[in-house]
Amino acid sequence: MFTGIIEELGKVVNLRKEKDSFILAIKAFRVRGDLSIGDSLSVNGVCLTVTSLKGNETVEADVMPETLRRTNLEDLRPGDKVNLERALMPSGRMGGHFVTGHIDGTGVLLQSRKEGNAVIMRFSCPQEVSRYLVTKGSVAVDGISLTVSFQQEDVFEVSLVPHTLSETTLGYKRTGGRVNLEGDLLGKYVEKYTGNALEDRNSEPEREITSAWLQEKGFW
Repeated sequence: MFTGIIEELGKVVNLRKEKDSFILAIKAFRVRGDLSIGDSLSVNGVCLTVTSLKGNETVEADVMPETLRRTNLEDLRPGDKVNLERALMPSGRMGGHFVTGHIDGTGVLLQSRKEGNAVIMRFSCPQEVSRYLVTKGSVAVDGISLTVSFQQEDVFEVSLVPHTLSETTLGYKRTGGRVNLEGDLLGKYVEKYTGNALEDRNSEPEREITSAWLQEKGFW
């Protein structure tokens, strides 16, 4: 579990491809400090498992075919910057929102425009993501916890302060670039539970209220 508050901008060192998967090597300093093999690490919002630690600054993780299909990690090249965040510790501050690192889909940066000291970014998003977006709700974009300022069908906007632009990959993102998107976890659970409740209700046969029914239910 993550918060979407980026700790460090890492740099891709190498991508060793192996058939339909690859091993991703990243140079990092801050997050590298207390990482152990087997720990979870969010890389551009994707939850990866640390498989190797080399020296004092290199972290490696395996990227599976399923991860390649659902994310933009296959777009990475050596030298690219990536957003990094270690798994949430119970003693830490919850500055963003609950982010699992399980990507729902990818979107594309459609437009960037300045508004005062902020930059408004507009992204496209698939239906798998848009169903969980609400204005003033949360969304994770490349692992960054952001507030939706506008949402309509297959597009949404976020407003970014200078700090977010300087400390994350969004400051380097160009129009047409792909981003990993994760909808709010709470919305997914609400949808699941309400959907199940409606299914249960619809599956119950309609019954006429009779004396026998009242007796069966303890009212007689």
